[in-house]
Amino acid sequence: MKFMWTTIPVSDMEKSLRFYSRLMGLGPVAKMGVPAHQVVMLGKDGETKLELIYEPGRSLPDKPGGCVSMGFAPDNLDAFIAKLADMGIPAEGPISPSPDIRFFFVKDPDGYTVQLLEQK
Repeated sequence: MKFMWTTIPVSDMEKSLRFYSRLMGLGPVAKMGVPAHQVVMLGKDGETKLELIYEPGRSLPDKPGGCVSMGFAPDNLDAFIAKLADMGIPAEGPISPSPDIRFFFVKDPDGYTVQLLEQK
């Protein structure tokens, strides 16, 4: 079985696309739907995707990120943390539970937790 995607509702499609495309490097691979129900699949062909769903007027849960956490491994964690700082996005960490791993946490525009990981 292959893991295909994670779906999250978003409150502002443009803000979410800037966050996930510009910062995380996940370009749109498919866009579908109508203005009242927009769906954008982000990622690369053949890899696991992130599906953003936007429905104008639909409210998100009080704590939208409470149940969802996504992990990404940038090519260079230190350069990525510098990019976060340049964009004014606060990062929590680093956390290093062992000498072979360290990670940071950030929040996307809707409060979902994004973990940025480096493994040696």
